[in-house]
Amino acid sequence: MSPSAEPLDTTAGPPQVLSAAEEYIVDVRGVRRVFGDRAVLDGVDLRLRQGDFIALLGPSGAGKTTLLRILAGLDAADGGQVLAPKARSVVFQEPRLVPARRVWRNVVLGSRRARHERGRAIAALAEVGLATHADAWPVTLSGGEAQRVALARALATEPGLLLLDEPFAALDALTRIRMHDLVGELVKRHRPAVLLVTHDVDEAILLADRILILSDGSIGVDVTVDIDEPRRRSDPRFQDLRQQLLDKLGVGRAARAAALAEIGS
Repeated sequence: MSPSAEPLDTTAGPPQVLSAAEEYIVDVRGVRRVFGDRAVLDGVDLRLRQGDFIALLGPSGAGKTTLLRILAGLDAADGGQVLAPKARSVVFQEPRLVPARRVWRNVVLGSRRARHERGRAIAALAEVGLATHADAWPVTLSGGEAQRVALARALATEPGLLLLDEPFAALDALTRIRMHDLVGELVKRHRPAVLLVTHDVDEAILLADRILILSDGSIGVDVTVDIDEPRRRSDPRFQDLRQQLLDKLGVGRAARAAALAEIGS
């Protein structure tokens, strides 16, 4: 059964209620977000079903994190309709652990019964390979371990929507590979809808079922990743899709050639 969806605050009037037949647990329609005289989001549409894994690419300042924050309930849209599951979690680029609380208490942080939920916390830590660190202090963790705790905290509530805001950007290359594998396994096990904001095209192809590109205030590219798992960078289909996305982002060979041709004309 899909998690129930609830409307988040907008200024566009009463939101419509999704019919059960649609089965979308995230439904974003015509969303606008304006800062000063600039519409960072200008008519964004996005729908996710349970188990969908979407990666969102786009240039810096395109509004990727703004959209994620709206879905998380941390920001409000200036117009349009936003529906999202009541249970939703965010993993940011920084783990954002509370230094004065032991690891297991960070996992159940915010729960009204946190002091009684050690068992649930340790179970969540076991899923990310850190059950033995339950009583450690955050300061003793490596960067990768701290991010795994943040992931355990996000999944401990069994969210219908998991929002990942460049969660691997600060990790070294080997730790990032391990985190990719871990996230893939956990998402398959828990089956939330996932929105990953990233600047890393390879990361998007490795993890997501669909890849969107946000630019000029709206989603202009929506590509299904039709590559068998386990996905490998050496796969010709991987390389072809990577090149297509880089071109769409304006940094691929075709995009550079077009820019040079325009300069020379």
